[in-house]
Amino acid sequence: MSKCFRIPHEKRVTVYDNIIGKITGKSYTYEVFEALKDVTFNVRKGETFGIIGENGSGKSTILKIISGVLVADSGSVKTKGKMAPFLELGVGFQPELTAVENVYLYGAIMGMNHSEMNAKLDSIFEFAELERFRDTKLKNYSSGMYARLAFATAISIDPDILLIDEVLAVGDQAFQTKCNEKINEYKRNGKTIVFVSHSMEAVKEICNNCLLLSNGNMVSIGPTENVISDYLNAVNKKEVERLLKQYNDVQNAIEEENVDPSVNWGSKEAKIVDIKFFNSHNESYIFQTGQKFIAKIKYKTNQRIEKPVFGVAIYKDNIHITGPNTKFDKVDIDFIDGEGEVDFIVDKLPLLDGSYKFSAAIYDDSCQHPYDHQHCAHGFEIKNLSVKNYGIFDIQGQWLSK
Repeated sequence: MSKCFRIPHEKRVTVYDNIIGKITGKSYTYEVFEALKDVTFNVRKGETFGIIGENGSGKSTILKIISGVLVADSGSVKTKGKMAPFLELGVGFQPELTAVENVYLYGAIMGMNHSEMNAKLDSIFEFAELERFRDTKLKNYSSGMYARLAFATAISIDPDILLIDEVLAVGDQAFQTKCNEKINEYKRNGKTIVFVSHSMEAVKEICNNCLLLSNGNMVSIGPTENVISDYLNAVNKKEVERLLKQYNDVQNAIEEENVDPSVNWGSKEAKIVDIKFFNSHNESYIFQTGQKFIAKIKYKTNQRIEKPVFGVAIYKDNIHITGPNTKFDKVDIDFIDGEGEVDFIVDKLPLLDGSYKFSAAIYDDSCQHPYDHQHCAHGFEIKNLSVKNYGIFDIQGQWLSK
C-alpha cells in the first residue's frame, strides 16, 4: 500500500481566504509528502508483529490504514477478526458525559450493544481502578484517570487483533505494569498484535517479527533481533556522523585558535592534535556498557618537555564523573619531544546509557601549568539493550536473600 499527503504552502481555511486568493491571483500551492511507498507485509494469526523506525517514517500511518481511520491511495488491506485500535486512547470520548456514559458510547462505536457493555461495566471500572468515579463527568478526570478508563474500555471488547501505537505508557508505574501484563495475556491467548513503539526493549520482548521503515520505505523485515540490529546500525551511523562533525568543528576551531577560552586553554608548548575513540578493534563513538574503551590522544610539541602529565575527564550533564591522569596512576613519562601518542584504556566501561563529554589535557609535573587543555570538546554515546539499570554506573553488585 502507498499513501500521500498534501502539505499546503499557505493556510486557507474560509471561503473568504479562497476568494481573496483568486482575486490576488495567488495560486494554491502545496507539496506532496509520500508517507508510505509500496509497503507490503503479512501478519499471521497469533503473531506479535512490530513496526519500528524514526519519527515520520510512516509507522502510525500504517496502523491508521489497517484500522480504517485512513484510506490508502493504492493497495489494499485484508483483515480477519474483530479489531481494536489502540491508536489514541479515548478517541470518541465526550467530556460532558459521565464515565459510564462514555463506556457505553465507546462500546457502540466498536459495534457492541448496550447489554454486552452492561455485562462488562464492573470489570472495566475495576481494571481502571475508578469504581468511585464511574458517575463523574469525564471533564473532571485527571489525564491519568482518563487514560486508564480509555485503556480498560478498549481491552474489554476482547478483540482478535490489537493495533497498539505507543499507548502503553498510561497512568502510574503500577498501572503500566498491569497494562503490560494484559498485553502479554493477550499474546499467550493467541491474539494477533501489531505493535508500534520507539522502545526497542519492548519490541524485542514481545514481537516475533518486525518491519523497519525509513521515510515511508521498507528497509528490512524479518526476525525481530535482526531488524532491530539494522535499525540501531542506521541510527548509530547517523549519530557517529554527528559526533565526528562536532569533533572536526571543535578541532578546526582549536587549530585556528578561534575557540571559546572556556573550552580550550594552555600555553601550547605541547598541543593535543587528535583524539579518537576505539573499542577492542575499531574506531567507534558509540559503545555498550562493559565494552572496551580506548581514547587515543595524539600530541605534538615545539620543544622538549620534561615529566609531562596527561589527564582525561568524563562528564555527563555537566557532572564530573571521573578525572584520572598519569601522575595519579603512577605512570611516569620522562619527556615528550615532537609527535607521539598516549592511550587511555578502560577494559570494561561501566557507564550506562547516555551522552558523555570527554576532556583531555597535558600539564606540567606539578599539574598546575596547562600546556593544552581541551574541556568537554569531544563526545561519545553509550547505547545498549542488554544491561538494564538506572543511573550512570553499572556497579555490578550482587543480591543475597536470607
